Amino acid sequence: MLRRIITLTAIFLVALPSTVFAQGRSFIRDTEIEETLRMYATPIFRAAGLDPNGVSIYIVSDNSLNAFVAGGQKLFINTGLLLKAETPEQVIGVVAHETGHISGGHLSRVHDQLRNASAISILSTIAGVAAGVAAGRSDVGTAAILGGQNVATRNFLAYSRTQESSADQAGVKYLTEAGISSRGMLEFMQTLEGQELLSTASQDPYLRSHPLTVERVDFLENYVSNSSLKDAKVSPDLYERHARMRAKLFAFTNHIQNTMRTYPESDTSIAARYARSIAYYRDSQLEPALEIIEGLIAEEPSNPYFEELKGQILLEFGRARDAIPPLQKSAELSNGAPLIRLLLAHAMIETGDEAYLAPAKENLIGVLSRERGNASAWRFRAIVENRLGNEGEASLSQAEYSLLTGDRQAASYHAVQADRKLEKGTATWVRAQDILQATNPDGVPGKDAAN
Repeated sequence: MLRRIITLTAIFLVALPSTVFAQGRSFIRDTEIEETLRMYATPIFRAAGLDPNGVSIYIVSDNSLNAFVAGGQKLFINTGLLLKAETPEQVIGVVAHETGHISGGHLSRVHDQLRNASAISILSTIAGVAAGVAAGRSDVGTAAILGGQNVATRNFLAYSRTQESSADQAGVKYLTEAGISSRGMLEFMQTLEGQELLSTASQDPYLRSHPLTVERVDFLENYVSNSSLKDAKVSPDLYERHARMRAKLFAFTNHIQNTMRTYPESDTSIAARYARSIAYYRDSQLEPALEIIEGLIAEEPSNPYFEELKGQILLEFGRARDAIPPLQKSAELSNGAPLIRLLLAHAMIETGDEAYLAPAKENLIGVLSRERGNASAWRFRAIVENRLGNEGEASLSQAEYSLLTGDRQAASYHAVQADRKLEKGTATWVRAQDILQATNPDGVPGKDAAN
């Protein structure tokens, strides 16, 4: 299933270049989940004086409970944490704490550790994450990312007790300024307390890299008990989003039998039905999957993600033409979400109908206008341009794809082809020169490609 999710829709595992790290985890991209996490994090980032658009959030496909910040303003959250967090406030509390590390400048010590070769390797991994997530190499089922069990990584990302306390204090401040209770942060810490007696190997990575002390828990307990917001809850909409996010993640990362046990037929909530639809889809049971999702669409006709899932199901079952209408509606309802428009373009390409090439190109241009580093969009763009007979644009798109996925030799080769086919002096021709310059260390365009 994970291998088959080619376009970035409901749940998509992103593979990083194999040179980044030998062992590791996968990334997940999903418009609905990313939007939910943004809704959680934006008030916290603003309270901390950070530009919400300047902080990147990555979802790591790992069942262990962990979250960390690294490589600047990059926040990583494990699916295990999202699945174990029973309330939105618990996730928001973790985000607030990690934001405390960012605003406290705790990452500055990284520079001191760069003298260590293993630290350099780890930082290189972190630096490669953004490019890898953007690449969208969906032909590979697993990805290279930070190994949560790697000792060097744990040491590199570990914070001191002083920094942890500082992040707690900053976190509760941001939560209060955002009008959110700090109870979620306390509940998360209390969950970690139960792991302190476990062996180090059995503990979740979060506890190993974020040392927990009695003083930290006492501080949070006192803060919450004396806060006017101690019993405050976020909006019911966020609770519903949280339930759906957990259901979606669970169904996409578990066998159908586990999903059906966790979300039995007796549970008629939207989240449970959502999970069962995904479970049937992953088990190649088309009819029950469609029946459930169509029922959900009837209840919430303005929900873009139900339409998205319907389109993805139809596309996966070889019904590309039938997938187009729900995906078009999903794109409209989501204000042109890039990942959804990418899936729509993919469906259009899969029909093999030349009439769909122009609208597919339009959608891909829309994706790239918002996510220029999305390699899957460049790969599909190369296919469309080639079918349209635009050889120069096709070569340039293939060069962009190769550059993003780390194949510098292929990028250079295709940039040379683009240089030959594109009109001199145009913006696309100039971009081909940029790629040639980037892929030829001696500054002689085309030399690598010619050899």
